[in-house]
Amino acid sequence: MTGISTNSIHAADEIHKVADVMTPIHVTTTYKYDDDPEKLVKDEDLPENSIIGNVVYSRETNPNSERVEKILDSILDGHTVAYTSGLAAFFAALTYFNPKVASIGKGYHGCHGILNIFSRLKGLKQISLEDDLNQLNQGDLICLETPVNPDGTVFDIQYYADKAHERGAFLLVDSTFAPPPLQDPFKWGADMVFHSATKYFGGHSDLLAGVLVTKDINVKNQLVKDRVDLGSNISNLESFLLIRSLRTYELRILKQAENTEKLIKFLVENREKYPKLKKIYHSSLQTEPFVKKQLSNGYSPVFCIELESEADAKQFPSKLHYFHHATSLGGVESLIEWRVLSDSTVSPTLLRLSVGVENIDDLIADIDQGLKSS
Repeated sequence: MTGISTNSIHAADEIHKVADVMTPIHVTTTYKYDDDPEKLVKDEDLPENSIIGNVVYSRETNPNSERVEKILDSILDGHTVAYTSGLAAFFAALTYFNPKVASIGKGYHGCHGILNIFSRLKGLKQISLEDDLNQLNQGDLICLETPVNPDGTVFDIQYYADKAHERGAFLLVDSTFAPPPLQDPFKWGADMVFHSATKYFGGHSDLLAGVLVTKDINVKNQLVKDRVDLGSNISNLESFLLIRSLRTYELRILKQAENTEKLIKFLVENREKYPKLKKIYHSSLQTEPFVKKQLSNGYSPVFCIELESEADAKQFPSKLHYFHHATSLGGVESLIEWRVLSDSTVSPTLLRLSVGVENIDDLIADIDQGLKSS
């Protein structure tokens, strides 16, 4: 089986139509029809599912978005549909499933916001993952983010897949915090997988994108048709940036996961040195047997710490040299966020850290001096 690093560079070679080694940026919204009148086909006579491979208008599809999907197909082992953002992808999934009841736990507040829109417009009933899941019926949906935002801890995908399927419902897994090769939700029963490609697939904090992945080509075809009308196809430029990023994807994600494990290990082993460090949250610290099975190739490069007081947490980012104080995650640069700046549901003592690819000794020394000066 071809490896991720090879696929991320070569998986779309067969649809690369120019001599350029790197994909060109197609700065156009519309494309010329065939010069041969005999090859022109009326829209009503086009075969079903003819959008991909029939480049006419960028809102429908474009050369670079098709390359992105081809590359991600190989990495994610499924049929991929790319969108303008992670939230656009989540909205598309909700539109496709159209559940009457949706179960969701902790996680990204934007996804909760989209569910609230569906509740307002369509009467969608929302229940938590801790509620009685027997409230789910045929066609309903469990939305499971694992590892979960913001703390990076892990839920048992197989457990929720079984709960959904015994009720005739579906499981949508947000695997943004642990993309391949760290985690494969399909292996544990997910019906559809969601990623904010802005994060680790993008990896340079300079693009917005989202993807849905399915094992069923018919589901992909319907998602593509829906995307035409939703107007949420990823643009040419964002696709170009994402293709660029994917060329180094495996190198980055494995380095970030390795750095994070070393940083967590250091904090745990030296915790007595930091009296204001009250809690550390990370998947590597969980002891449930399913965690190691799900994350068999490494843990998420995101974790959280809690300090003793709100004032300590608010001041801590300004003490660091190599962690930018900013929201988001997944980039090559390390980030830290006093999380209440963007999420009203968390404790004001919580800090979220996204570990980058810098030298790990430098990152450890930075956190060490910051905690000692707190």
